[in-house]
Amino acid sequence: MHIVVCVKQVPDTKIIKINPKTNTLDRRSAPAILNPYDAHAVQEAVKIKEKTGGTISVLSMGPPQATAVIKKSIEIGADRGYLISDRAFAGADTLATSYALSKALERISKDLPVDMVICGKHAIDGDTGQVGPGIARRMDIPPVTNVIEVTEVNQKEKTVLIKRKLTSGYELIQSELPCLLTVEKEINDIDYSPMPNMIKAARYEPTIWAVSDLENVERTQLGLKGSPTIVGKMFSPPRPEGGKRLEGSADEQVSQLMEVLMEKKDLLTIQSSK
Repeated sequence: MHIVVCVKQVPDTKIIKINPKTNTLDRRSAPAILNPYDAHAVQEAVKIKEKTGGTISVLSMGPPQATAVIKKSIEIGADRGYLISDRAFAGADTLATSYALSKALERISKDLPVDMVICGKHAIDGDTGQVGPGIARRMDIPPVTNVIEVTEVNQKEKTVLIKRKLTSGYELIQSELPCLLTVEKEINDIDYSPMPNMIKAARYEPTIWAVSDLENVERTQLGLKGSPTIVGKMFSPPRPEGGKRLEGSADEQVSQLMEVLMEKKDLLTIQSSK
């Protein structure tokens, strides 16, 4: 088995601020971390490898300092890492990002064919969940999203049994390999890294590729040129208002409640679908 996990360096959204003049994330206001969903993706790859054997590669796109998230992935248990870093990638939206990563995956596959790609459900800075399925579409492999359990990997039959979360319950899916999974946080717990992994991560230097190191790349599909979407505005949502407290006697409270219900009656109207 060769599993490739796509990871991203993101700002810690618990600390980050928004620039009031530009309405953009002030990335300097928060430390950069490994996207939490991607950490669970790496951990799941480690769990699968423990059962099937094989190799875990991690792939990221970003500036040179993004090597930190690859090192963190090595610490969790990945075997090797790749970073595509070039100014031509700057400003990429989800469409351009999935294109660049798919080209890097093609390059990786030439050295060792890829059996499975795992991504986090979404990145906490963009929260779109589009990159994973976008990669799968470009690679022409089946995507399975919102995965909460990898039940079985059958290498002989080239299939994987997966449990995914739905809004109304769960779904059990059998997919052919290769395939792409996007995983939820609840799929596993992040284990403490053993000392050998920590030493390996501290010493590890990932392979870094520029655009020129990838093959058959249409530069018009990279970065800002390949990004049909832009962020028009970004802002913090308003704080929710507190509830209205009803006071007085029971009759007075009923009267106050009726006034509130009448004010909100449009929200309570049930419309027929006919």
